Amino acid sequence: MRLVVTGSLAYDYLMTFPGRFRDHLLQDRMNRMTVSFLVDDMRKLRGGVAGNITYSLALLGERPLLVATAGDDFEEYRGALEAAGVDTSGVRVVSGTLTASCFINTDQDANQLVAFYAGALAHSQLASLDPLGLGPSDLVVISPADPAAMEACVASCLKARVPYLFDPGKQTPRLEAEQILTGMKTAAVVVGNDYEFGLMAQKTGQSEAALQAFAPVTVVTKGELGSTILVRGQPPVEIPTAPIGELVDPTGAGDAYLAGLIFGVAHQLAWPTVGRVAALTAAYAIEQRGCQEHHFTRPQFLARYAKAFGASSELERTFAG
Repeated sequence: MRLVVTGSLAYDYLMTFPGRFRDHLLQDRMNRMTVSFLVDDMRKLRGGVAGNITYSLALLGERPLLVATAGDDFEEYRGALEAAGVDTSGVRVVSGTLTASCFINTDQDANQLVAFYAGALAHSQLASLDPLGLGPSDLVVISPADPAAMEACVASCLKARVPYLFDPGKQTPRLEAEQILTGMKTAAVVVGNDYEFGLMAQKTGQSEAALQAFAPVTVVTKGELGSTILVRGQPPVEIPTAPIGELVDPTGAGDAYLAGLIFGVAHQLAWPTVGRVAALTAAYAIEQRGCQEHHFTRPQFLARYAKAFGASSELERTFAG
């Protein structure tokens, strides 16, 4: 099985606001808001949903193929991903552009204000799945990118009968209702957080329950409340969060969760194990500032999994194999 991850590559500019955004917002004047937040620090780090997912998949021992677009400033990023174990041969560098940039300001309550510059991401359709010769034994991850590119990826997967995981994520506001519905109805797995499902319900006119019943498997993440895996014809599987040493930065936790989820799906682990692998992968990301700053080996992951959830013989066999 080839694991192919499509979506965004970006440089993240992470900032910390030493207060609470809500203390500086006037609800009766939101239509003419002018607010400036003085931040304590700023760091430039590697990010983008597809880059983050492939990085954590590589830590778990996979060699995922990254399919995305980047700008002329990508070479240092490419080197870091390759060193981690990611296949970047599917990245299309768009000459004359910069890699997308995400500016993230986080307050003391872990609320975030985000501004995103698309850059090379606006040319996502140049990174096509069609030349890869994918088939039913492979797995594609369709994560947030340009809506037209996401739609093209869905069409490519359907044409080649490739199962795919659909994660509309932060592109939900830009996706048309039909793009959302098509992506969900033909996916093997659909993933979204509880807020995103509410937004998709509003855009499509479907109930959240209906949206969550389209795919054979739907995963709803709920932050500190854990996650729920809904498998058609089976009772919901409730997944707890993994214990963490310190909540340093929530940015990228959802992408790390996805990496763990994809790993578990690819190796056909039991759903309770799949969810816990995902939760633990997310915990590593939360404990570091940045989306690709966490590190672990398979033995370290197994030991921490056993401490958090109890030993898993199927995970041990998977890592050993």
